[in-house]
Amino acid sequence: MDKSFEPQQIESKWYARWEASGDFQPSGHGEPYCILLPPPNVTGTLHMGHAFQQTVMDMLIRYQRMRGMNTLWQVGTDHAGIATQKIVENQLAAAGQTRHDLGREAFVERVWQWKEESGSTITNQMRRLGVAADWSRERFTMDEGLSLAVRKVFVEWYRAGLIYRGNRLVNWDPVLGTAVSDLEVNNVERDGHMWSIRYPVTGSDESVVVATTRPETMLGDVAVAVHPDDERYQHLIGKMLTLPLSNRQIPVIADDYVDKDFGTGCVKITPAHDFNDYAIGQRHGLTPIEIFTLEAKVNGNAPAKYQGMDRYEARKVVLADLEAQGLLVETKPHKLQVPVSQRSDAVIEPMLTDQWFIDLTSDVQKDGRPGGRKAITEPALDAVRSGEVKFVPENWSTTYTQWLDNIQDWCISRQLWWGHRIPAWYDEAGNIFVGDDEADARKHATIAPVGALKQDDDVLDTWFSSALWPFSTLGWPANGPVKNERGEIVANWETDKIFLPSAVLVTGFDIIFFWVARMVMATKYFTGKVPFREVYINAIVRDAEGQKMSKSKGNTLDPLDLIDGIELEPLVEKSTKSLLIPQVREKVEKRIRKDYPVGIPAIGTDALRFTFAALASYSRTINFDIKRAEGYKAFCNKLWNAARFVLMNLPEGELPPAPAAPATEAERWILTHLKQTLVEVEQHFVTYRFDLLAQALYEFTWNEFCDWFLELSKPALNGDDAVAAASTRHTLLVVLETVLRTLHPIVPFITEEIWQPVAPKLGIKAEGILQRPWPKADEIPTDEAATAEIEWFKNVLSGIRRIRAEMNIAPGKTIPLLLADGDATDRSRAAKFAAQISFLARVEAPQWIASGADEPAAAAAVVGSMRVLIPLAGLIDLSAEKTRLAKEIGRIEGEIKKCEGKLGNANFVANAPAEVVAQERQRITDWGVQLNALREQAQKLG
Repeated sequence: MDKSFEPQQIESKWYARWEASGDFQPSGHGEPYCILLPPPNVTGTLHMGHAFQQTVMDMLIRYQRMRGMNTLWQVGTDHAGIATQKIVENQLAAAGQTRHDLGREAFVERVWQWKEESGSTITNQMRRLGVAADWSRERFTMDEGLSLAVRKVFVEWYRAGLIYRGNRLVNWDPVLGTAVSDLEVNNVERDGHMWSIRYPVTGSDESVVVATTRPETMLGDVAVAVHPDDERYQHLIGKMLTLPLSNRQIPVIADDYVDKDFGTGCVKITPAHDFNDYAIGQRHGLTPIEIFTLEAKVNGNAPAKYQGMDRYEARKVVLADLEAQGLLVETKPHKLQVPVSQRSDAVIEPMLTDQWFIDLTSDVQKDGRPGGRKAITEPALDAVRSGEVKFVPENWSTTYTQWLDNIQDWCISRQLWWGHRIPAWYDEAGNIFVGDDEADARKHATIAPVGALKQDDDVLDTWFSSALWPFSTLGWPANGPVKNERGEIVANWETDKIFLPSAVLVTGFDIIFFWVARMVMATKYFTGKVPFREVYINAIVRDAEGQKMSKSKGNTLDPLDLIDGIELEPLVEKSTKSLLIPQVREKVEKRIRKDYPVGIPAIGTDALRFTFAALASYSRTINFDIKRAEGYKAFCNKLWNAARFVLMNLPEGELPPAPAAPATEAERWILTHLKQTLVEVEQHFVTYRFDLLAQALYEFTWNEFCDWFLELSKPALNGDDAVAAASTRHTLLVVLETVLRTLHPIVPFITEEIWQPVAPKLGIKAEGILQRPWPKADEIPTDEAATAEIEWFKNVLSGIRRIRAEMNIAPGKTIPLLLADGDATDRSRAAKFAAQISFLARVEAPQWIASGADEPAAAAAVVGSMRVLIPLAGLIDLSAEKTRLAKEIGRIEGEIKKCEGKLGNANFVANAPAEVVAQERQRITDWGVQLNALREQAQKLG
């Protein structure tokens, strides 16, 4: 092994070897275990959320594969309809063209060309992260097999009466010219105004005042609503108002939706351009009036004066006209949430348009067939309520069920050219014909088409194809092998359906509605199975201060920059180049220079992965601190140096056979701790507590193995007992190899690199560490008696070292050691470990102080009921030792308070395992003994 750990050199060679070896493909043996990668957008690049999520998935896949499971990590990318089309349209715009100049067929061909050239960026970056994904099965939501699945699902649901076309209100992006989902809309707080407008009561001197943040929409008002119990307006309910500027007559209606205590208690109703108003209009049978074109300009339904104006230009003119007529009562500043398109930054306009919908709400159809609620929604609800699908943490199941309980029909059409074109055709009379293709549509037609058929121009929502991901990626609905464009088999439903349901879905809480629930709906309906058994909801990654990562804040981090490192100036350039506003650019540059004065140091993939594992708790968010990542690089260095120490203390070639039993107590102690750690790690894998898993492995590897066992092995390695030396060498190597296997799911690169020279020493013939089985805790011998002995020995050494460090005694200086109090066990252990204590602590042979004898002034540490004393004379300042003792007493008092706090918590005592509660009680007793001894010592020093 090289003298120093260089992650870049290691990582650059191993991934290609792993992928070529076939170790990432299903083994064909063992119980199926599958994870579905949430398909990233083909337009995307690896960000911190991806890296965190994929680290978790990779840990699970590597762990389960080593456990003998038949693992499949199904990967692929999403065609990302809007995002991808926008990229190519921007390229055309740079050349002075639009997609309409090319025509649909040529434009789609151009998008495919872009996908082939640039669409693999994120999958190549995933390889840098070390993901053990089966790339031979990589899918794309627009590939031929998945497109077949999309058409089949659409056609079957349509023929079952569960898909329909209708004119309904949707989120409309006037720049992109398409409906968009709620997930593609950001509600952004902006400074605006609230305008109060007077609406005269027809044939009366009375009027009502309404308040609005969008006065231009009054051109489409069809009513004013009041609460039915509002005494102020009881006499007006049913009467007519004269709509200002339009001079239309609109009624006053009563509806419980209105909050009579908010504002004036009067609400203008514009069903064609507001979702709440649309629902009110439906209840009262009001006919919506659309006043905007699809480009958000005022249309012919508004008074002629405003027609053709942009919505915001119309706002100014409307306000001016209201003021001129004395109908503008008040204007005041107002903070409001504005719906903004993620893709175009345009303000979303609710629009009534003809769209395709999936019925998710009706119990029974007109012809008596089950409606969408019974056929699709209820089975998805039952899957979670029955425990067939479980959420981790469990509280997210409430989010899931609440959304499904209140679900609306799903708008699945998009006015784009890139995507799965809707398999529907129209004849010249407007009749609809649906089928896999035009021939199939004609074959299943119940009426003869009038004239030629024309296919629907719309495409399906990207989430529609993503909803089929759990089974379409496995080959459904094809009979037999599914091949990619290169003729390689990527799936076969007949054999691959064993991977359904998958074991766990790792995803964010923000797409529980848009993806998780829809996968359960579709998979349940078409296969009768759930798509996955568990859903692990990972936290959202924020910066070190807990702020949301944002380019405009300058606090985003690129995972590859953390892996490879980046100097300051390139980092500044990268972070600011896409920022158009000079003030924002300056602010970001200032923050970057402050936070990273010399750039970002390279920490390597393994250190980044360990950081993510250590942060992966049940929290809703996690704060990523680069300093913590640097700490885990130090961990990798520690492991590397420990491995070098072990290998340097071994003879050439394979070790002789292991002795019948470990020869030293130190060996039996480390094996006992190793078994305990393995049991703990396996439990944390089951409960998805990766933070506790990482903590357990970190503490065992750094503290128990690298620090203590390597040091405790030195007396045996350097002593005259050949049996103890040989046994210690073997145990060192066995524990190291076991640690490498246990760490491998978290830090795959460094463990593979170290394992390669370690394995031959033990006669292991596997080509790589991933081919080795997961260590079995029940095969590791334990020795509680030896463990107690070594823990006593460790505490003595730690006490002496703490005194030396805090009193600034030179490490190489041999100092006297006195022991006081204690019992017969302490005396026996002190005699047994005298030579090791002297050797490792650099002290003279320990001397016991007789009970009642005068003691010299000394610095003290407490081990159980025994005091470990270092005489002050010539070594230590008396006042410094008093200060040290006071600090140590305070520390132990704090530990006691922690224990008392836990035991004082009724929930903890009632719900924690009995052994854990007993352990806390024992700790209070032990801390109390030490506290009394330290107080006694402090009293002796005066």
